[in-house]
Amino acid sequence: MVAVKGMHHVTAITSSAEKNYEFFTYTLGMRLVKKTVNQDDIQTYHLFFADDRGNAGTDMTFFDFPGIPKGQHGTDEIYRSSFRVPTNEALNYWVARFDRLGVKHHGITEEFGVKTLAFEDFDEQQYALVSDEGLDGIAAGTPWQDGPIPLEHAITGLGPITIRIQDFDYFKKVMEQAMYYTEIAAEGAFHLFEVGEGGNGARVIVEHNDTLRPGRQGFGTIHHAAFRVNNREEIEAWNEHLRQIGFGTSGFVDRFFFQSLYARVANGILFEWATDGPGFMGDEPYETLGEKLSLPPFLEPKRAQIEAAVRPIDTVRSTKTLTKQ
Repeated sequence: MVAVKGMHHVTAITSSAEKNYEFFTYTLGMRLVKKTVNQDDIQTYHLFFADDRGNAGTDMTFFDFPGIPKGQHGTDEIYRSSFRVPTNEALNYWVARFDRLGVKHHGITEEFGVKTLAFEDFDEQQYALVSDEGLDGIAAGTPWQDGPIPLEHAITGLGPITIRIQDFDYFKKVMEQAMYYTEIAAEGAFHLFEVGEGGNGARVIVEHNDTLRPGRQGFGTIHHAAFRVNNREEIEAWNEHLRQIGFGTSGFVDRFFFQSLYARVANGILFEWATDGPGFMGDEPYETLGEKLSLPPFLEPKRAQIEAAVRPIDTVRSTKTLTKQ
């Protein structure tokens, strides 16, 4: 059985695809690499923000389900996503940037020896920036070359997700026996798990929390987290492994941009296993990546219906020059 390589993407829910696009593009400086729709709910946008070329392990993605209520943070949820930056000094840059732009943040702290800056967006979606300084492990991506962030401070990929859970003993077994992660450290109620080459891109933080009420999914919360595998053969092996230990799975799902498998691993927490490829460069040129509504081939016959159902969003950036500051 080949273990996962680390984080592939995190998918969350937003109240506004337009505000979400503005925040990730012009505040965080992540590149919109695909503007498409939820393949299971075609009236819903699915936006993919990533590094310069949409490499696996760098994607934060969003649904904007029409009419969905605001979520409630609590336990038994994937509580927070995080993004890698190259150095501790980069965090000082981001504090100044967030202060200038009015982004709520909680100052620089340290978690498991890693400098961290927690912040949130207009939906109270929870994020953190994590410094790669002094850490080896799975390679980071490439920052968006034409984005608004100086490259030495820019986001390079996904860091650890933080999961709150009531029954930690059970979830520890999920991480170690089902996911093949290893617990490498603990700080109070927080437990650090790592897989493969390690480093920020291959870590999960689990918080034992049996005092809060269970979280309720809605905008401002995370929908699911995905982990990297190489190919369909590994997905099929994971499907067999998960079924043998008692999890129900989706079976193989072809998402066109990657191939997937889904399973709920605890109290509604949804994990996905996703292949590194084919990726996001196959149907759009690099220069205009993410500027058009991109549909997988099986949805192309429904393009007129889909374009009538989703409102237009202007995501053209190739005609603009963004000042790095």
